[in-house]
Amino acid sequence: MAQASRSQQLVRSERRMFAASDDNAMMKQILSTHAPDGRLVDIKPILLIIDNVLRHITPEIDQALTAGSGRIDSFDDPTNLSAIDDVLDALAYIVHKISCEISCKCAGGGDAHATTMVILNMLSSYSWDAKVVLTLAAFAVNFGQFWLIVQLCTTNTLAKSVALLKQLPDVLEHSQTLKPHFDALNKLIKAMIDVTKCIVEFIELPCEYISSEVPPLSTAMASIPTAAYWTIRSVVACAAQITSLVGLRQEFVTSTSEAWELSSLAHKVSSIHEHLQNLLRLCYQRIEEKKQEETYKEFIRIIETPQKEISKILRVIFRKEDPHPLFSPADKTRVDIDVLRRKHVLLLISDLDISLDEIQVLEVLYKYERASSSELNYEIVWLPIVDRSAWNNSYQQKFLNLQSIMPWYTVNHPSVIEPAVIKYTKEKWRFVKKPIVVTLDPLGKVTCTNALNMMWIWGNAAFPFSTDKEESLWKSESWTIELLVNGLEPNLPNWMREEKVICFYGGEKMEWIESFTSATKKAAQTLEIGLEMVYVGKNNAKERVKKISGLITEKQLSHSWQDASVWFFWNRLESMLYSKTQHGKTNDPDIIKQEVMTILGYDGSEHGWAIFFLGTTEMVRANGERVLSSMQSFEEWEEMARQMGFIPALRKHLEGITDDHHCTRLILPGISGGIAERVVCAECGRPMEMYFMYRCCVE
Repeated sequence: MAQASRSQQLVRSERRMFAASDDNAMMKQILSTHAPDGRLVDIKPILLIIDNVLRHITPEIDQALTAGSGRIDSFDDPTNLSAIDDVLDALAYIVHKISCEISCKCAGGGDAHATTMVILNMLSSYSWDAKVVLTLAAFAVNFGQFWLIVQLCTTNTLAKSVALLKQLPDVLEHSQTLKPHFDALNKLIKAMIDVTKCIVEFIELPCEYISSEVPPLSTAMASIPTAAYWTIRSVVACAAQITSLVGLRQEFVTSTSEAWELSSLAHKVSSIHEHLQNLLRLCYQRIEEKKQEETYKEFIRIIETPQKEISKILRVIFRKEDPHPLFSPADKTRVDIDVLRRKHVLLLISDLDISLDEIQVLEVLYKYERASSSELNYEIVWLPIVDRSAWNNSYQQKFLNLQSIMPWYTVNHPSVIEPAVIKYTKEKWRFVKKPIVVTLDPLGKVTCTNALNMMWIWGNAAFPFSTDKEESLWKSESWTIELLVNGLEPNLPNWMREEKVICFYGGEKMEWIESFTSATKKAAQTLEIGLEMVYVGKNNAKERVKKISGLITEKQLSHSWQDASVWFFWNRLESMLYSKTQHGKTNDPDIIKQEVMTILGYDGSEHGWAIFFLGTTEMVRANGERVLSSMQSFEEWEEMARQMGFIPALRKHLEGITDDHHCTRLILPGISGGIAERVVCAECGRPMEMYFMYRCCVE
């Protein structure tokens, strides 16, 4: 009963100390024991052995207490003990000394705090991580010896004799009584190991990427003494619990307060572990940011330095850990970047919302037109930019679906793209949402940061898709019907040969469309001239346009384009504007740019619009209200049309119409290239105001 009395005394002392907070006085007392002499201790192999000992004991306790079997299988230690023999030999004495100190103090019912401070003073010359690991090693020795006796006493005569001498209780006989104690012991041991590993992890963080003088590592380092104290304090509590079992073979007396004390300590140490884990996550985040900064600078250096071969550039785009970062659609296998050597490479950069229209138009350029010319020596590689933190099975399936319909190379997974490259695409190549195509020549030189505009405008005629090629193509262009339509209307050559007036119009109000087509056809019949009308829809209104096109075809109002042609028409116009803005000189008048902006401005309004051509360049255009009014009042300028011709007369008539009020809007999607700050109104020529618009349009 004397042993039970000592245990109760320890519990009361523990409660008093445990109730006290980690105040400044206590911290000063802890820190006063710390006087490291700079000695280096290789603690990782010791910690591995400790982990093997304690983590193998605790499941066996559960098995012994719940299964009721007297025979418990031993475990095989995977550690190569010979490799760390020297380390253990040098530290065996101090481990033994701590072990004896703990056993002595616990057997005598010593105060837990006082015992903890004795151990800290004993280890004053060691670092904080070494203090904790060496103390834990001493506990592993004591606990290991105890459990070996308990484990073998039913099958081994020697173990049974030692158990009798120590008067250890039969664990199986008292399984139900002991279970709460050992459950609490297991939880505390796990928490102690977790905190110890955390402390060791902090000490081993690479100093070249993170400083212990600034948060979060400085915060962690300030927390380590407290964490070390409570871990060692927990070792003392666990040792006291085990020591209390000695001498209780015949009459087992226990108190639930002991189990409560261990549970309370386990809760505190677990809270410390959670706190350290949070700081550790911040440290690794800071380290990763630092590494990414270095990788980013290195990527900038490489991509902006002339290379001898494109593979040098491509290799820094993808993670080094993946030797085959690309997926080949031809044979459905992963391939190395060497398949792109000595080729022009087009990096198609987008998110997972790239439209099927864009893929289909690119496929025409890449797969069909490319096959007709051996001079087009280029390959496309899709680089999907995604939020990796939000990646899930749904995104994975979306990625695989897009990958399956692309006839060019893609990454085998978005994660193979270096984070530094993603940062570069956003900061230097200005990728936001709208897809871009960055072109690299066979030497890896970036020849254009967004060739998608010129690909939409001129197709493969813009190869090798360089900024210089784009500029030269614009010098040879003028505002013509061919530039506007670019083969989208297959009947155009015949209509032009027959010298017909050709009208392209757009809008989404069926009433206006019916009135406009009817009045225009009537005017053409009166003048006895050939007229062809084509409905080109409205930008970003796919479902509505599809419905209107069906009605136009059903009522035979005019020709009407299919979805893909409508999308491409408007996308080309936007591409023209972006390309012109990047290459044009702001002080020089640019007819093409102004006409493109006018049509896009018409489309942004609530009303329709129309543009008329006769031949290649004779042209007139107007918004829906003005052109419909003109057609409905044709008799007013009919004579002028007979004398001057349809288009010149209509232009002159429109010039005589004054608007008391108009509201012109030019709506453009978010883009990677800049738009000139000064944009003039297509109706009156005055500068337009700039607004930001956020849009979500689900049809």
